[in-house]
Amino acid sequence: MFQDLNKTFSQSMEPIKDLVNIQTKMLEELTRQQMACTKSCIEATIEQTKEMQKCQSPAELLELQQEYAKKLEETLKDASEHNLQALGHARDEMERLTQDTFDAFASKK
Repeated sequence: MFQDLNKTFSQSMEPIKDLVNIQTKMLEELTRQQMACTKSCIEATIEQTKEMQKCQSPAELLELQQEYAKKLEETLKDASEHNLQALGHARDEMERLTQDTFDAFASKK
């Protein structure tokens, strides 16, 4: 009897375990993306600092700053798009899991 109860409990908890796994994967992906974005921004800042020393005129400095701002903007835009993709993928998996779980319980009745 205890084994049957334990088996039933384990089966009923399976969707929760799947949900936690989906969320864990999503957070890992978001973390990887944020680390890559941060690294890219730091590298751009270091490169910008090196290039600033070579500027001979205010016009060159202005152009360099504009290029730097554009590069950061592209990096942040890409990071945002990847974050939205990861969130959308997780949402789709959660919706599928919810529907599958609902269908499984509905068919038992």
